Amino acid sequence: MSTVNIEGPLGKMSMSIPPYVSIEEDTASNLRSVRVLDSKEKHQREMWGTIRAYLQNHIRGVSEGHTAILRLVGVGYRATIENAAVTKSPEYEGQQFVSLKVGYSHPIELGVPRGVKASTPQPTRILLEGCEREVVMSFAAQIRKWRVPEPYKGKGIFVNGEKIKLKSKKIK
Repeated sequence: MSTVNIEGPLGKMSMSIPPYVSIEEDTASNLRSVRVLDSKEKHQREMWGTIRAYLQNHIRGVSEGHTAILRLVGVGYRATIENAAVTKSPEYEGQQFVSLKVGYSHPIELGVPRGVKASTPQPTRILLEGCEREVVMSFAAQIRKWRVPEPYKGKGIFVNGEKIKLKSKKIK
């Protein structure tokens, strides 16, 4: 396994790639391409596109960053970012917590992962930003899990402009 290090204005990331994958550089056009040793082998073909996509996500993460916008739709649904939690202890120094009020008898407190910046521009919006797309989107999915959008009233937590088709009431 070889390691690829990617540096940018927002941070550094590294990724290990299998030995059958190589990155070739064309100095004339300043392009890099991902190649495999044997394109006839199924596993290598599968990993070819996967590794290219991971590398692209890492490059975009250190240059522009990844964002996830969550909309809380429902009466009384609110979110705040807090520096201390009542029910949880911080995993690292300076950890923030997302506090959700989404219809339960108690607020839900979720610790923001390392490398992710959370903010609430409005009480019904959560903005997540970070270098690693996988971490940002998995934290967004963890938040969404508390109120998955339901098709009858259209309430729930929506991620990145997600839309659902509303169903009509069941009539006897």
